[in-house]
Amino acid sequence: MTTTSLTVIILTYNEELHLERCIRSLQSVAERIIIVDSYSTDRTLEIAQLLGAEVFQNPFVHQAQQFQWALDNVPVSSEWVMRMDADEYIFPELANELATRLSQFPPETTGLSIKRRVFFMDKWIRRGYYPMVLLRVWRNGTAYIEQKWMDEHIRLKHGRMEVLQHDMADHNLNNLTWWTAKHNAYATREAVERLNAQYHFLEKEPDETSDSKIKWHKQLYTQLPLFVRPFGYFFYRYCLRLGFLEGKPGLIWHVLQGFWFQFLVDAKIYQIKYLAKKQGKSVRQILIENFGIKLPNK
Repeated sequence: MTTTSLTVIILTYNEELHLERCIRSLQSVAERIIIVDSYSTDRTLEIAQLLGAEVFQNPFVHQAQQFQWALDNVPVSSEWVMRMDADEYIFPELANELATRLSQFPPETTGLSIKRRVFFMDKWIRRGYYPMVLLRVWRNGTAYIEQKWMDEHIRLKHGRMEVLQHDMADHNLNNLTWWTAKHNAYATREAVERLNAQYHFLEKEPDETSDSKIKWHKQLYTQLPLFVRPFGYFFYRYCLRLGFLEGKPGLIWHVLQGFWFQFLVDAKIYQIKYLAKKQGKSVRQILIENFGIKLPNK
């Protein structure tokens, strides 16, 4: 029986390939594992229930809204809360660290960040990308999730953050056809975020990231010209940060995730602005009518 007071929340949609691995990695440390599902049509719910997870369902709009729905509607009484994705899992060393240290943090420590290892084609992409440090564990009631269409993060309301010693893994097992289709959808959502920064068609909270380095990098990137910045970002990761040492899987990862994805975002931004000018409509109208984006009424 775990001595920690930790509830883990996992969002799912058709995650039968990954969910068992994720849940089993957490069972030794979590007193509750909660699944918030977007009406899966595969064995996701069956697997979750067989492994003792609690299942809730809610229609999906985007990750941030779905996770905030979980925070607002699922009763959680544990001292600590953790966010996980279904294709992620924690290493045994991190499970042991959570089990032994959660009760030892002082009250002013309200958030815990974890270094995430990305595996691509079964290879840990270490150079050029690692470590990605993410706030994933927080004291119940001390955090919220940014309401962004893409790249949303957990933010602390108060207190300080510490970084745990051991790692978690992001290891998706789907093929490249699935991966590129998913990132095509991600590119649309990222285009919404970047266009909103210019046109302000969404009610959006300010960027309150506590990491000034990340904030500076994002601001610098968005100020660079369309179609130039993907080349610079790829060069930084693949050459300056030695991503070329990760072999063929590293080459594919950095080209697709570090260049192709960013170039696709810029291409969508360019097309949306072009259509808005051509049709004499607002960017917001083009997103709704041509891209099927369900934007809230202002």
